[in-house]
Amino acid sequence: MKKIPTLFQRDPDNMSKVLPEVNLAAEWVLSGPAIATRKFDGTCIMLDPEGQWWARREVKPGKTPPVDYRAEETDANTGKTVGWEPIGQSSFVKAWHDALGYVGPVELEPGTYELCGPKVNGNPEGFDRHTLIRHGCELIEEFPTDFDGIAELMRSGFPFEGVVWHHPLDGRMAKIKRRDFAPRRASP
Repeated sequence: MKKIPTLFQRDPDNMSKVLPEVNLAAEWVLSGPAIATRKFDGTCIMLDPEGQWWARREVKPGKTPPVDYRAEETDANTGKTVGWEPIGQSSFVKAWHDALGYVGPVELEPGTYELCGPKVNGNPEGFDRHTLIRHGCELIEEFPTDFDGIAELMRSGFPFEGVVWHHPLDGRMAKIKRRDFAPRRASP
């Protein structure tokens, strides 16, 4: 999975926040068919067409990638490489195995999933058990695409980590996270 562009430009003085300027790589969200879906907060897992499972893995500059690592993309700003490692050598293998046991004998489609649960990244979603959630499965109706509308919604208790927009024709994606917006400053 390549890195999904953020809908708005990052603030160069505080890269954890966004500015009210649209990211050119995500401009299509404002003008075209864009389907808003819930962004779950876990870790990305992929089932490839051959039936092999992979875990998303980021490798920092100067570090040796794991055995059988499949690099996808290197960030020009940070030097970090995003790619896939076989699930069997991932630190999330037990949680993934538990999630498969919960799914049962259901045939899962090739694609990407979010692995969430008690032993995944502090369990921000609050799941009682490890769970695999297909990316793009939970639609969000009538989500704003303007900066002020999104900022207001995100700052007023939006219940999810964020939103991922999917282009229904060509597969492009763009995202925004609740934490991309600085909280409002209190009036003096």
